[in-house]
Amino acid sequence: MGMSGMYGADNDAQSIAVIQAAIERGVTLLDTGDFYGTGHNELLIGKAIAGARRDKVQLSVKFGALRGPDGGWNGVDTRPAAIKNFLAYSLKRLGVDYVDIYRPARLDPAVPIEETIGTIAELVKQGYVRQIGLSEVGADTVRRAHAVHPIADLQIEYSPISRAPEDKIFPALHALGIGATLYGVLSRGLLTGSKPQTNDFRRFLPRFFGENGEKNAAVAARFGTLAVSWGMTPGQLAIAWVRAKEPRFTPLVGARTLAQLADALGALDRTLSAGQVAELETQVNPDAISGTRYPPQQMAHLDSEH
Repeated sequence: MGMSGMYGADNDAQSIAVIQAAIERGVTLLDTGDFYGTGHNELLIGKAIAGARRDKVQLSVKFGALRGPDGGWNGVDTRPAAIKNFLAYSLKRLGVDYVDIYRPARLDPAVPIEETIGTIAELVKQGYVRQIGLSEVGADTVRRAHAVHPIADLQIEYSPISRAPEDKIFPALHALGIGATLYGVLSRGLLTGSKPQTNDFRRFLPRFFGENGEKNAAVAARFGTLAVSWGMTPGQLAIAWVRAKEPRFTPLVGARTLAQLADALGALDRTLSAGQVAELETQVNPDAISGTRYPPQQMAHLDSEH
């Protein structure tokens, strides 16, 4: 997502170099959405994996979010005809015959999840999709979807300051044997001290501006101090915490530069003791953070929050 304008200006040559370097280092999962840069991200990935690299990666694609020419968001569409249309364009932009994991980006309130999953299941039978995933839905929706067709994993935000999935969602996934890809591990850079740039969508996120931003900067500073005291960078600490909490799940890391990629992969050599996890959660936790992870109107429509 970060390679297609969401965090300010992007650089295609740099992005392709990062993707290819990640593959060379053993990264096997590339996550995208057909609405990232209104197709730009899929075209970018298509260039990066053309040829022999395609067989070295799994492509996880989200669909359904509707965009306008002004870049605005216009809801979600997961009607059967729309799903097939979205996938046809994704396959073309990516330059592939199939995607490994296909998932609705959000729950469509106008379409039963059973209908959405049933349509993707048809695409699985036809060979255009290998596995079915979900994104930002609650435990009940996961169960309903899984009853129609086995679900490979749920994509959900999870970090030291966004821990709501621990209550109902993670127990449901474990009970059903469903995996998870965890995004926002660095809280979109909040925990690493990153500041929103021009044309950066984080300027619209409550945690990054006003009084919330000032209070959260202090929390990020405490997080950074802990990281240094334990011989890590803040990014490595965030990833290490997620891996300690949910070792069966996969953290998604949005590295945009080779330096960020190297830093993230360095977390694989970092482990946290139970005592360190407890100390981190005492000093940095959701109660210490001001503001919701999305604006109120978006939070109200997130099935995962219900």
